Amino acid sequence: MLQDTIKAQLKGYLANLSHPVVLEASLDDSAPSHEMHELLHEVAALSDKVQVSEQGVATRRPSFVIRRADAAAGNTIAGVTFAAIPMGHEFTSFVLALLQVAGRAPKFSDDVIAQIRALPGKYTFETYVSLSCQNCPDVVQALNAMSVINPNIHNTTIDGALFQDEVAARNIMSVPQVYLNGEAFETGRADVEQILAKLDADAPRRAAEKLKDIPPFDVLIIGSGPAGAAAAVYAARKGLRTGIVAERFGGQVMDTDGIENFISVQETDGPKLSAALEAHVRQYDVDVISSQRASELFPTAQPGGLHGVALESGAILHSRTVIIATGAHWRHLGVPGEEEYRNKGVAYCPHCDGPFYKGKRVAVAGGGNSGVEAAIDLAGIVAHVTLLQRGSHLKADKVLQDKLHSMTNVTVLTEALTTRIEGNGKNVTGLTYRGGDGTDHQIDLEGVFVQIGLLPNTGWLKGTIQLTDFGEIVVNDHGATSIPGIFAAGDATTTPYKQIVIAIGDGAKAALSAFDYLIRVPPIVQKHATTLEAVSN
Repeated sequence: MLQDTIKAQLKGYLANLSHPVVLEASLDDSAPSHEMHELLHEVAALSDKVQVSEQGVATRRPSFVIRRADAAAGNTIAGVTFAAIPMGHEFTSFVLALLQVAGRAPKFSDDVIAQIRALPGKYTFETYVSLSCQNCPDVVQALNAMSVINPNIHNTTIDGALFQDEVAARNIMSVPQVYLNGEAFETGRADVEQILAKLDADAPRRAAEKLKDIPPFDVLIIGSGPAGAAAAVYAARKGLRTGIVAERFGGQVMDTDGIENFISVQETDGPKLSAALEAHVRQYDVDVISSQRASELFPTAQPGGLHGVALESGAILHSRTVIIATGAHWRHLGVPGEEEYRNKGVAYCPHCDGPFYKGKRVAVAGGGNSGVEAAIDLAGIVAHVTLLQRGSHLKADKVLQDKLHSMTNVTVLTEALTTRIEGNGKNVTGLTYRGGDGTDHQIDLEGVFVQIGLLPNTGWLKGTIQLTDFGEIVVNDHGATSIPGIFAAGDATTTPYKQIVIAIGDGAKAALSAFDYLIRVPPIVQKHATTLEAVSN
């Protein structure tokens, strides 16, 4: 089941197990159970510290628990549960869970570990995933690590394809979908800090209090996608005191599947590239301010003075220069029914949610590269795809259009403007579009994937910095904005062609421009407020 190269790598990891572990399986006579049996025994054969028991009593079958064997006590220590055959994107989650149950500490800060240990009560999480979902591993790995740290926390990762009755009963049409103690808890990507913020109501206040003591930066970068990461590396290499507000490293890149145009790297994917960006930033003396989002900009009128950036937690950060690299997000259709049926038939990630529409009829709104790629991907899973393009022709690359037109279960409609998403109060049942002749048409279907481009994440900047009518930050050829000392880079700006490689170059340019600005403008010593309340007063 595992390729020889994977086995060799895994054997190296398992050599580092601090304690023996037991893979306790609950199986039946189904084909998935036979697959799980094969996987677990292949893993156990790679290390004498891994054993398999098939005496599990779980009601979900197939499933298995990773437990640490405590030979001295004559029992096992509860660990992490997979009601899934953890291949695809979840294979890394499986390997990490093995290592962590066996004693390797999760890579969390001491403060986060202490916060997890201090959570009161019991927490039983059920995390529904698909193995093709790129957003799911972050949630799975965070909850698994939390369950290793705190014995009152337990997480079960459930592959929706294996447990379709549960998926149907809970009306799950988007992943990751997390339940806590039987109630819906979280939908979509979330890291450990975001999960803790929902479990620990006082976490935002403590975070803001901690940030009050951070002294001003030379360069403060808002955003940790390719542009923000590149800016952080270049600024730190210039010896500047550098901070980066990192809501999630990688930004949109985390939602990208195959990447084949990042020069010198023939093929990679979003999560791998995002991890590499974060690892590169953390090699330098950069103050990474995690799981925070900017809410307001307070520019100074004094060259060399301190700009202020308010965070949603209530804290204020200060810096002599600011680089805004907040990227963009998927554009919504903005039609009736879209919000009502979001995650109930309206989706934005074909890689994540496509498997839930197997054998069904779906539509893709958007005729650019992302829309055509989505239609191609979905055509291999669903019964039929209708692609709607509001203009007179598709805008995707010719090679993608050729592939699309070669598929027998795809219909392409041009001059088709989506006007409404129909539903029965529970799920999507159809879509209404207006044709080129002005008449309305309805399509019966069960899912709508929205792929109509991006909007810059700049709403928090309105009224403080020059933006275009589309919300893009206006920059010159040095990445400078309309305010001296404030620069911008990447997809949030007027820089043409929203590409990873261009964003990285943009970030490097902005950092070099900030350095050039700093060496030409003498610093001004000034007092600064540390909270939003203080600034407001």
